[in-house]
Amino acid sequence: MSSAKKRLPKKVYERELLRLQAELVKVQEWVRVEGARVVVIFEGRDAAGKGSTIKRVTEFLNPRVARIVALPAPTERERTEWYFQRYVEHLPAAGEIGLFDRSWYNRAGVERVMGFCTNQEYARFMHQCPIFERLLVEDGVLLRKYWFSVSDSEQEARFRSRLEDPMRRWKLSPMDLESITRWEDYSRAKDEMFVHTDIPEAPWYVVESEDKRSARINMIAHLLSTIPYDDVQRAPLALPHRPASKGYERPPREMQTQVPDHAAKLAR
Repeated sequence: MSSAKKRLPKKVYERELLRLQAELVKVQEWVRVEGARVVVIFEGRDAAGKGSTIKRVTEFLNPRVARIVALPAPTERERTEWYFQRYVEHLPAAGEIGLFDRSWYNRAGVERVMGFCTNQEYARFMHQCPIFERLLVEDGVLLRKYWFSVSDSEQEARFRSRLEDPMRRWKLSPMDLESITRWEDYSRAKDEMFVHTDIPEAPWYVVESEDKRSARINMIAHLLSTIPYDDVQRAPLALPHRPASKGYERPPREMQTQVPDHAAKLAR
């Protein structure tokens, strides 16, 4: 059976997604009031649906509370720092949620496969990563790690779709395309990463992502199930009465530079 036939019906997906997003808003308020710190790591194959899932998670959240962390390649200076150092400064403070669109696991994935780190640096990462994550959890951080899994045929189909779509072609890079020829290398790297970093304090949760709709629903529902949030009651708000005018007059529009009314041309 093809993945298209297994696709979650759109109406079912949209109804459940909206319900889950309403719960995420409750989580956000609980995090803010309780001063909790939440870190959610999104890792997985290229084109596995990480970015689109993050968009659905944050769609109705306050970006001051739920921040997306998507770091570029390290600078020359950052390459001389302790490997985890540039990620530490992006960890959430009290009342914040950090959503890592890729993370420190770059070293166990792309850097390992593409030869961007030495064997010594890789071995040091595998040793230090569980220690680093245990320290985070011990300090009270709610750390959740998700691996988005997709088949080689589905990944190639998504790459091809992006290649033919000018609105999404920017999502493709030479590095992404090379992942097709290095599929087994990435598979071995992921398996070895799991051996060292799938720890009781911070386990990996695998999200089957052949169907993006199901993947988003499953990931969000699971995240909600792991956070001990309550529906925090907010203080009631009411719009105040607008006071009577004290004689203010708005300057003529002609005195200001107006944006051309492009919409009016469309209406005609």
